[in-house]
Amino acid sequence: MPLGVVFPQLDPAAEPNAVAEWALASEEAGYDYAVAFDHVFGADPDHAGVLRDPGERTRHEPLVLFAYISAVTSRLHLLTGVLVLPPRQGALAAKQAAELAVLSGGRLWLGLGVGSPRPPFDALGVDYHTRGRRMEEQVVLMRALWERPSVSFRGRFHRVSSAGLMPRPPGGAVPLWMGGGAPAVFSRIARHADGWLITPRLRGDPAALAGPLAQLHREVRRAGREPASIGVETRVQVAGRSVDEQVAAARAWKQAGATHLTLNTMGAGLSGAGPHIEAMAAFAEGCREAGVVP
Repeated sequence: MPLGVVFPQLDPAAEPNAVAEWALASEEAGYDYAVAFDHVFGADPDHAGVLRDPGERTRHEPLVLFAYISAVTSRLHLLTGVLVLPPRQGALAAKQAAELAVLSGGRLWLGLGVGSPRPPFDALGVDYHTRGRRMEEQVVLMRALWERPSVSFRGRFHRVSSAGLMPRPPGGAVPLWMGGGAPAVFSRIARHADGWLITPRLRGDPAALAGPLAQLHREVRRAGREPASIGVETRVQVAGRSVDEQVAAARAWKQAGATHLTLNTMGAGLSGAGPHIEAMAAFAEGCREAGVVP
């Protein structure tokens, strides 16, 4: 079971030495991948349409952050959890992901979502109400640009005429994961993705995974694929839990069908890179001692 850790991007300052220290420590502790998420804006607490946290908190741009982390590590994979794709121009997103995949030696896993707060869509000039259909089209275009040297594509939102990317990602693909829990998301995963990032509303109880996971597997079979080919990622929170309780939660998630397990050290009152590093090292060691991971 691959073990991941969320980069604590709401807590540490945007100081490069602290980012590098955290990245190297996560790799040394045995983590297989790091997760970072995507929000263009911080929060305006007086506006109901944005995430409610203090506007001065750090929000790194995940692809740029991962480019830096990939340069100071050698083994750690990089998972956006999630990159809000619809406000981004599809061909440019494909180019950026391909470049990062090349420069990281194939260590990028691109987790995608349609997004929920509306302000970034308005600021970037994208229709909020077409975000699901836009992402469907973006994924098809991105895969074509990664796979083939020359692409002609005419969709509702994107047009490409006999053009291609160079460099393209290793093997002609970037693994795609998708977040969410709606039926439309399961259908999208079954047709286009390599894994499911469990929706936050399901992360509190491993027993709640059974029904949605069965629904996802039905969609995967309907698309002519094997359920075992789809990864399932969930999170374990440090906040409010001892290390033993964190490890017990990890074991329960593994038994429930999760294939990838990510630790989140944010929200636990930890300040600076050091306490986050100590927390993730203790969890990784506990998981190894309990046989949750090798």
